[in-house]
Amino acid sequence: MANTTVYLKCDRNVEVQSENVFMSDLGALRCADTVISAKLKALKVHHFRNNDAKRCVISSLKLVELMENACPDISVQIVGEPDVLVEWVSVSRHKGWQQWVKAALVCAVSFFGTAFTIMAYHNDVGINEVFTEIYRMVMNREPQGLNTLEVSYSIGLAAGIILFFNHIGGRRITKDPTPIEVAMRNYEEDVDKALIATAGREGKEEDAI
Repeated sequence: MANTTVYLKCDRNVEVQSENVFMSDLGALRCADTVISAKLKALKVHHFRNNDAKRCVISSLKLVELMENACPDISVQIVGEPDVLVEWVSVSRHKGWQQWVKAALVCAVSFFGTAFTIMAYHNDVGINEVFTEIYRMVMNREPQGLNTLEVSYSIGLAAGIILFFNHIGGRRITKDPTPIEVAMRNYEEDVDKALIATAGREGKEEDAI
């Protein structure tokens, strides 16, 4: 068991559904000795209490300290994130009618908000006047009600939105991530970095002694 090398690759953000956080929840662990690997994966690294915060930041050095205390004759190599943001997520809050109401509310706000934004933009640029002038120049007469330009523009606008967001209903057009997915990933990374930095400044990070 002497000089056994253990490779630890931690994720930056981890969600757990139990108040007990184990080493296996934080990422991947690799060791040639299966006994040591199983023992370290089952190692409890944190316990959430009901009256405590639902988030905690654990330093990889703290994990190394716990692993070396459990198995003194090992050498730990960290190949992942230096800090792990762990969030305790209650399973029950992801079920029930409340989530359907929240989803419907978000869809309604997104739909009507987007519609208002498009209408406000068209009103600012005077799109109706532009269409009227183009129709007058091409057809040499005044438009009567709904014309071909307006219909074509509406269809093209809808097609452009679908192609840009790379989704038709629940299906993806291409395998590339959508702009919304990219923006959300960047946002999540910025939030994780901010929470980890705040925990470090406030001395709330669980670090090695």
